[in-house]
Amino acid sequence: MKTSNNRLSLKIVWISFTILDVHLHRTSRIEILRHLAQRGHHVHFIAVRSKAVHYSKNSDMQITTIPLRYIPAISWMLFGFITLFYLPLYLIKMRPDFIITDPSTPIFSFLWKPILSRVLGFKMILDIRSTPTSLSTVKMLLFNISVFTAKAMFDGVTIVTNGMKKEVSKKFNMNPKNIGVWSEGTSIELFAYEKNIPYGLELRKKFGLSRKFVFFYHGALSRSRGIIECVKAIQLKKKEYPDIVIFLLGNGPAFHVLQRLIQESGVQDKVILHGPVNYEEVPKYIAMSDVGIVPLPNIPKWRNQCPLKLLEYLAMKRTAIVTDIPANREILGDKECAIYIPSCNPIQIARAMEFAYKNKKKLKEWGELGRTIIHQKYNWNEAAKDLENYLLEVKNRSFKW
Repeated sequence: MKTSNNRLSLKIVWISFTILDVHLHRTSRIEILRHLAQRGHHVHFIAVRSKAVHYSKNSDMQITTIPLRYIPAISWMLFGFITLFYLPLYLIKMRPDFIITDPSTPIFSFLWKPILSRVLGFKMILDIRSTPTSLSTVKMLLFNISVFTAKAMFDGVTIVTNGMKKEVSKKFNMNPKNIGVWSEGTSIELFAYEKNIPYGLELRKKFGLSRKFVFFYHGALSRSRGIIECVKAIQLKKKEYPDIVIFLLGNGPAFHVLQRLIQESGVQDKVILHGPVNYEEVPKYIAMSDVGIVPLPNIPKWRNQCPLKLLEYLAMKRTAIVTDIPANREILGDKECAIYIPSCNPIQIARAMEFAYKNKKKLKEWGELGRTIIHQKYNWNEAAKDLENYLLEVKNRSFKW
């Protein structure tokens, strides 16, 4: 069967230990599959839910969720065993062209792959969105096992950035030509500047920020993301620039650490710490801000990532303060829509905040350049095209790692 673009229509099953009511990375999984479906492919996502949340077939794709109460390690093992015994029966019925999985899914779930793929003719892809650090011994071991298994049994690997492609191909002795790259993306429709500005103005009034200059961060709150340093930076500039504020939207292990730091530093009126909101509400909060912040430190964990929050700031025409690491450089290049800082040191962040504040009149112009980047490459339709092209390439040829 052909798609509307006269391309071969593929049957794709994506299996992931993604807990749809817990894990934040569910967005990228669902969006890439939804856009593949919109391009004419038949898509089925098999994931996990820990609550009585109903996910089913919608206009674009089919979602099957396995109900499992979230218990670290135990839920993961149970998902692996369920997949091991359930999936072969489903595959015999559906006869997909591709199965895609990721290192978060127990690799023993696919012990039947060598035999069943010969009978049914499907191919398997391992998709890697991040690489664990050497500090996470168990995660590193499981990741290494997943990649070595994929090299031995699977038919392809996809990666999130070119930098990560070089990293993985070198470490596991893979031919980089056999590794596909599809980046994270953002929804141009959801993160539309003009549509969300009125909501942003309402939120400014709600939080008493109408006359403030607002820096903004959203996502997971952890010690290794440079967020604590942002609070310290605000403390350095609170007397010199009394109308600056930083709004932190999200949750995570550093939430209570941040609460204590805000109290001890006396910046209760300069830092707003807000719990997470539904993903569909995030653009409204970005619209409330003046400048976004992506203060990731230059460590292996972040160096070759594709920061989704940066893409969302750019889509919303927001200039961002970013650390000068390969992950940000790959997205931004030399375009003047970001303020680079050498590190996430509070002094460096404070200087960047001051620079942004003094260049208020240029922020709109810089923001327009950011939106152009999203239109050109970092949206889900372009990501789906890249993944589609790689799958068609793998389908039409075989190779050795």
